[in-house]
Amino acid sequence: MAHLLDNIFWNTLSGTHAHLSTGTDTARRYAPGFSPIVGFPDPQQPDFAALLPFVAPGERFYCDAWSGPAPAGWRIEAESTMVRMVWDGVMPQQDEAPDAVPLDARHAEQAVALALLTRPGPFGPRTIELGEYFGYVDDAGTLIAMTGERMAAPGLHEISGVCTHPEHQGRGYARRLMLKLIRRQLLRGETPFLHVMRANEAAHGLYMRMGFRDYCETVVRVVTPEPHSVP
Repeated sequence: MAHLLDNIFWNTLSGTHAHLSTGTDTARRYAPGFSPIVGFPDPQQPDFAALLPFVAPGERFYCDAWSGPAPAGWRIEAESTMVRMVWDGVMPQQDEAPDAVPLDARHAEQAVALALLTRPGPFGPRTIELGEYFGYVDDAGTLIAMTGERMAAPGLHEISGVCTHPEHQGRGYARRLMLKLIRRQLLRGETPFLHVMRANEAAHGLYMRMGFRDYCETVVRVVTPEPHSVP
């Protein structure tokens, strides 16, 4: 029996976040401004043709679990592998980041800037609207670390956007913010999960020590429509 995590991109875009996405019953994407992620009911046979009316020239999208040749009208810009991890630890006994600042639309510009600097994954100006986001700011009011929620399905919630400004790394900000969200999700009856690039061995090791376990490893690709293909 398939698990919701097996095709979490589609199960999020067609389910919990359907109101934040656009597309058809064979291809969906987050609406512009959110994370540039696409999903298909069968990721091994993605219907990219159905997606074309919903994209703009120059947009770049992340998709997973698909390793075939580039479809007509599209170009593959990058390919790698990532590990999908699911929480297998105990409930954090306390809020590890009680001093963290809740982030909202007022922090969007700084959140995007921090994401561009640290590259935690696909991030847009409205990504922090996808769930709870918390961060740390310095004395000048500049956002220096953040962690939040992105994809979701019944009983599941993704930890995402984990990043710390290079000048403030090594102080445990990311770990504390993650544990804060993990505790909040578990109290809501949700199981936390996350994605980490296979090459990021340091982060993968940290997540294992925190209480996550590997669920699967999957191909992840960045694709963009050819200019002549967009209606």
